[in-house]
Amino acid sequence: MTDNSQWSRRTFLRTAAVGGALAVPGVLAACSSTQPGTGSTKENTLDKIKKQGYITIGFAGEQPYGFKQGNDLVGEAPTLHKEIFTALGVKELRGVLTDFDALIPGLTANRFDVVSAGMAITPERCKQVIFSEPEFVGATALMVKKGNPKGLTDLKSAAAKKANIGVLTAAVEKQYATAAGVSSGSIKDFAKQQDGLDALVAGRIDAFALTDISLHWLAKINAGKPVEVTPSFKPELNGQPQSSAGGAVFRPTDKSLRDAFNKELKKITSDPAKYESLIGKYGFGKQNVPPASLTTAQLCKG
Repeated sequence: MTDNSQWSRRTFLRTAAVGGALAVPGVLAACSSTQPGTGSTKENTLDKIKKQGYITIGFAGEQPYGFKQGNDLVGEAPTLHKEIFTALGVKELRGVLTDFDALIPGLTANRFDVVSAGMAITPERCKQVIFSEPEFVGATALMVKKGNPKGLTDLKSAAAKKANIGVLTAAVEKQYATAAGVSSGSIKDFAKQQDGLDALVAGRIDAFALTDISLHWLAKINAGKPVEVTPSFKPELNGQPQSSAGGAVFRPTDKSLRDAFNKELKKITSDPAKYESLIGKYGFGKQNVPPASLTTAQLCKG
């Protein structure tokens, strides 16, 4: 993908209490060493994680981006990030499960050192944190009932046919649907991906809008359910086509860590075969490798 489209990813799920995070040994100790009034760590984070031998990551439990499988951290971001941090001399990732809207606050409050959740690189977030270079790109799609009875192809067709569209709570797909002309009364919010699929199967909605990566994975883990995913498309906001681009997230004070991360990330994204060998099992292929022309600086400008 080498066009000049404006890139974004869906915004995050509902805010939840920090008390929902997993308890991780060592996190409280790491939080105690901060600069007064800033929340930034006194110690260089790159040096700190090398010395202690592990890094604490925030993840959101969203498949296939970052989730737990038994006691293991799996998914696109933890897998990719483990490869990178191992190359930096840090072999262990310790996860803190956090709802999406609490990830950036948790990062800036030093509850973890990096966000590993496939987070979208958007101008709004770039004002609060710093991102790695893009680690994946994608597009938008619709999950519909088997056979696509309403013949939906994108959100504009959904508006024309007065279809009921499901979106994740606080997700950017709601903006996309509204911009395409879907009425507010025809947009239904769901807290979880599985809730959207279940509502579709039950006939409460006609389609579920999300990233193509997420929907194909959702269909895979619900094999046998009477659903299918439409070909991907690029919705528009203010006349600009929208696609996905996500990366790792760091505190603004951790530029040295971000820069070291980017150096190793480039080695992977410059080798599509290696990229796919690492995270292909989560539905990420060569088509999701970010083009060299796409930069975080561009994405932060919008």
